[in-house]
Order: sequence, then C-alpha cells, then structure tokens
Amino acid sequence: MASQELAQKLQRRLQLEESGAVAEGEAEAVKGAAAAGDMEERSCLTASAGAELSAKLCRRQDINEGAAQPRRAAVFNPYTEFKEFSRRQIKDMERMFRLYDSGRDGYIDLMELKLMMEKLGAPQTHLGLKNMIKEVDEDFDGKLSFREFLLIFHKAAAGELEEDSGLLTLAKLSEIDVSIEGVKGAKNFFEAKAQALSSASKFEAEIKAEQDERKREEEERKHRRAAFRELKSAFTQ
Repeated sequence: MASQELAQKLQRRLQLEESGAVAEGEAEAVKGAAAAGDMEERSCLTASAGAELSAKLCRRQDINEGAAQPRRAAVFNPYTEFKEFSRRQIKDMERMFRLYDSGRDGYIDLMELKLMMEKLGAPQTHLGLKNMIKEVDEDFDGKLSFREFLLIFHKAAAGELEEDSGLLTLAKLSEIDVSIEGVKGAKNFFEAKAQALSSASKFEAEIKAEQDERKREEEERKHRRAAFRELKSAFTQ
C-alpha cells in the first residue's frame, strides 16, 4: 500500500510539472508573438519614414540639378495677404514683375533676375543672384513667383533684410515708393498709414480713383476718335 501511494504521488508530481512546462511554453510563445508584432510595426514605421525622407532627398537632388518641376502655389489674394500695401503699390509691383518676366511663365528665373539687377544699376554675381532667390524661395524651385516677389518688399519694409542683402538693394532701387519708405522706418510708416485710413475706406477710395481714371481715359479716346473722323471727312470732301 505504501509503495502504491508513493507511486501515485510521483505520478501526480510529474503531471503537475508537465502542466507547468506547457503553460510556461505557451507564455513564452505569446511573448515571442508580441515581440514579433512590435518588430513588424517598427519596421513599417521605419519604412514609411524612410520613404518620406527618400522623397525629400530626391526632390532636393532634382532642385540642385535643375530638373525639378515647379510646385504651383495655391491661388492667393495679394490685397488680403499683404494688407500693409495699397492697391496702387501692389499694382506697381505687379507691373514691375511682369516687365522682367520675359518668359511670360509667371516666374522670374535666375537670368531674368540678373537682367533686372543690371537694369537697376546693381549687377550681382551668379552666387549673389542665387542667394537673393534663396532668401524668399518658399517652394525651392529656384525661381521667384509673384508672391515671393512681394515678399521682397514685405521683408524690406519690415526691416527683415540685411544691409548687404541683394534683395534690399533691389527694393531700394525700384521705383515703388513703399520700398523706400519701408527701409527708412517701416513700422512707423505703416502704423501712421493704419491710423490715417481704415482698410475698407482706403480700398474704396482707391477703387473709385481707378474707375474715375478709366472714365477719363475713355472720354479722351472718344474725343480723339471724333476729332479724327472730322479731320478725315474734311479731306474726303
């Protein structure tokens, strides 16, 4: 009897140990699966980050090699985005931009900027021209869009350009009044403007002045046409 009880106890002990080993093995398997899942997730994140970084590096390489396609900026309203400038000043800047945009593609490239600075009497080196574009080139396409062109005068008026900056030279030498006033003391200048006129009344006055000017030009054209007809009829009689 004693030997039979001892055999039963030993058998029971072996069963408990085997059960514990199985449980431990299952726990290790669960841990291994979790670790594998974490590794897979980290691998996916790393791959995603790597792809994004790779795309940025490729974009930068294309820009450096001049093969990058320009990214079209979203349509913006210069009158609302650059409220410190009047409609007349923005139109003057737009005329200047179009004058030097000889390619008529909506951008001023390196060679067009070179010509602009030469005509303004402040020629720049090739490196100097590249640095000028770099100061306001928000989309890294190596050209100046109209918005980036306006940023030149915005930064000049706000005193954000260094004294030796080619962009500051451009702003000073242009015939747009705001650049001259701005570099003398932009904050005081624009504060005085803001106190003198509200934005609404200022735009209304400028729009009315433009309409009156167009009417006057149309009247002059009518008078010239009438005078020409009279002169023509006098010769044909």
